[in-house]
Amino acid sequence: MRSSSGPKNLILACHITGVFDVNRSNTLPHDAYQLVKEWVDSITSLKLQGVLFHNNFTESTCKLFQNEYVTFTRVVYDPLFNPNVYRYFVYRDYIREHSQKVAHFFVTDISDVVVCRNPFCQPLFVDNPTALFCGDELKSLDNEWMKAHATLLRSRIANYADYEAIFAKETLLNCGIIGGNTALMQPLIEALCHIHEQYNYNNQTAYTGDMGAFNYLARTRFNEQLIHGAPVNTVFKAYQTDRTDCWFRHK
Repeated sequence: MRSSSGPKNLILACHITGVFDVNRSNTLPHDAYQLVKEWVDSITSLKLQGVLFHNNFTESTCKLFQNEYVTFTRVVYDPLFNPNVYRYFVYRDYIREHSQKVAHFFVTDISDVVVCRNPFCQPLFVDNPTALFCGDELKSLDNEWMKAHATLLRSRIANYADYEAIFAKETLLNCGIIGGNTALMQPLIEALCHIHEQYNYNNQTAYTGDMGAFNYLARTRFNEQLIHGAPVNTVFKAYQTDRTDCWFRHK
């Protein structure tokens, strides 16, 4: 990773293979660099700094594709949690170790998110140091997929159903893009991990629980600080490949 004299701004992502992905209904192959190429290329082209956590890229692949902007870091996957949830523990541990060296950071999905603009220098980001920036979708929290997705959390968190009722008509937030000042992001990641440790363990449902946990936490603890939608993210699943006015493109 390129050296810096001051605290860094980072974009983090996690790529776990060899584990059945309930969202894709398949198992991602090992050492398939094409799955992360667009993410890496977008960070490199903008000369940002990124860390790609992975469990199965070979040393030769890492050596070939990492560069002064993107570092590949191997982790050992913990099967106690599905990959969508496990990533937050990876981010938590990394930020615990490096918090004094990281000023701001985003965590993103990796196979369907690309960076279109440097978020850290955008006026909206700079002028809102206490904001939580995240992705969103063109639907409300009260939708059939989210109701099914949150079944386990609803059964284990005492006020989850109340939260769903209070925020039913609010925009559905998407945890494929989350970022802000480290002073805000670190406690958020810690809180997400706590939710998953306490309430999303032994999840035998067909849903990961990551969207439910993030929306619950964001709405109940950070609602007044939320900034989402354009210019943070493009329209989710609109495949707006030519759009470059937003910071991130999510499918």
